Amino acid sequence: MKNMNSMLQGYRVLDMTQIVAGPTCSRIMAELGADVVKLELAPYGDRTRFGGLKPRDPAHKGSSQSTYFFQHNHSKKSLALDWKHPKGQALLRALIPHFDVLVENFSPGVMARAGLAYEDLKALNPRLVMCSISLAGQTGPLSQKPGYDYIAQAYAGITDLIGDPQGDPALITMAMGDTATGISAAMAIGYALLHRERTGCGQYVEATLLDTYFQMHEVAIPRVSLRKNYTPKRTGSQHPDGGPTGVFKCADGSYIALAILPHQWEAFVKALNAAELLTDPRYATAALRRDNNESLKDRLETWLGNFGSRNEALAELEKYRIPCAPVLTLNEAMEHPHLKERSTIRNVQDEGLGEFQIPGLPVKFSDWESEEKLQADLLGQHNESVLRDVLNMSENDIAHLYEEGVLIKDKKAGNALSEPIGF
Repeated sequence: MKNMNSMLQGYRVLDMTQIVAGPTCSRIMAELGADVVKLELAPYGDRTRFGGLKPRDPAHKGSSQSTYFFQHNHSKKSLALDWKHPKGQALLRALIPHFDVLVENFSPGVMARAGLAYEDLKALNPRLVMCSISLAGQTGPLSQKPGYDYIAQAYAGITDLIGDPQGDPALITMAMGDTATGISAAMAIGYALLHRERTGCGQYVEATLLDTYFQMHEVAIPRVSLRKNYTPKRTGSQHPDGGPTGVFKCADGSYIALAILPHQWEAFVKALNAAELLTDPRYATAALRRDNNESLKDRLETWLGNFGSRNEALAELEKYRIPCAPVLTLNEAMEHPHLKERSTIRNVQDEGLGEFQIPGLPVKFSDWESEEKLQADLLGQHNESVLRDVLNMSENDIAHLYEEGVLIKDKKAGNALSEPIGF
């Protein structure tokens, strides 16, 4: 039987992030059991509340909920306040001693100008682990440049390598760098907490989109470093190192992906029933196969043309243990039984949005399982319970904060005074 005690139970995380990278970091910690309070800024909260799909039921018109917000912020508690108000800043500072982790992704310098730099917060809580997520870091020539995932792609030399060799560079349109940075940040915070357990000391952690994207270059950086006149080029649907490795067209107009390493060359030749390739001098070595990549592509696509469907071709390749896959649309991937069985995609339910699907946690544990019923707060839904349970504030004091405009709340969130958050 799996141990269902949450691995991060007892840890408190103050989430001062929005969009994707920061919320991904704190969401992972929330799923693993940490009590995550998402501090949303007046008057609208996280900007993703205006993205994705909104409730269509007229009864939920004007709701602060959205599918975009839900995906990246479920399992957290929303505390919504005006942090520019002196009492809002006072509340924030009062919360710091009660939290183990603070995650923020404001532009570098914003926290310091608000008197909330790590050194300021460390004075309030020496055990605090603070993580800042940004485009390019808190220091350096690019540190003050505004930007998101796609800007980091460009600076990291990623965008230039995507697209057709004779065409324009192409954009990776999903938040690949944001998500990877959030995962990296969650990992780093976990290690910082482990360090704190051993030493008693918190510390400051930085994660950047640019650094994360730069890690994604597989083999090219040493080549550029050692070969001063070498510049990687776009290779479109084919891997620059050959193989053949890339995307190939089938007779029915669909595509497959193939990845052949040098030790799999003979198996590939057997799959194609093309023994003559083994004696063809153009393909005698991996380097030669790379140089003759286009002719190999033509040879493979001619072979694929002999099959009535993509699945027939894949079945033949798989007989020889050739790494291959259909190039699925997202719609097809979401219906794949493997992703469903492993909860890579999972169903969620929201009162306003209804039932829909979001990605699952990207890792599995032998002694812990993800929560099946996930929820995402409306804006400010847990204002009362956070302030009551963490700071022991009275209902009257909280009411005054609403009157002064320090606290904000979705009118559909109701009264959360009877909903403790486990602190």
